[in-house]
Amino acid sequence: MEKQFLINDFKAGEAWRLFKIVSEFVYGVEELHDLGPAVSIFGSARAKKDEKSYKKAEKLGYLFAKNNFAVISGGGGGIMEAANKGAFDAGGKSVGMNIVLPYEQKPNKYANIRLAFSYFFIRKIMLIKYASAYVIMPGGFGTLDELFESLTLIQTHRIKPLPVILVGADYWSGLLEWIKTHLLENKFISEKHLDIFQIIDSPEEIVKTVKKNVIT
Repeated sequence: MEKQFLINDFKAGEAWRLFKIVSEFVYGVEELHDLGPAVSIFGSARAKKDEKSYKKAEKLGYLFAKNNFAVISGGGGGIMEAANKGAFDAGGKSVGMNIVLPYEQKPNKYANIRLAFSYFFIRKIMLIKYASAYVIMPGGFGTLDELFESLTLIQTHRIKPLPVILVGADYWSGLLEWIKTHLLENKFISEKHLDIFQIIDSPEEIVKTVKKNVIT
């Protein structure tokens, strides 16, 4: 296995590693350039099959595939597996963008389009670049990173405004309250920035909302 701490491993004379970074970008673009309308579904790799969030992600994957959206996930277990499984069972495009890690992340078997990345930042760009909407299920640090990356890119007009939907009012309401009482009240964000995302729990309503904002 390659060294784990890839970013820290740059040394004088190792600029050649940049070619590997570029090659991963080329690889991702070549594999996904004709994917068509797609939705990226983010969430915890640790969700179990009997948990509500897993079942909801599976249903979302199924409904999106039935509505002619490719379903993109990080390619691992938990929520990612559930989303890919739903799309796979619906006969749709089920994309898994796996990250090569020494632990925790293993590719799930439900992605019929599989990619593997060594660098988190390249994988994250691909998860965002090819999606017409972002659906954020309950998750940990990685999910929060992906959430705030998409919000920042929309806020700063680096990408066009797209639906960003947080699934699970009981899970996300505390974060929303913190954003209002700390970020908004301290004027670190503007009132209009709260409109970048929304919280919706119903899979059917989520798909309906995305379809209203995306031409398939």
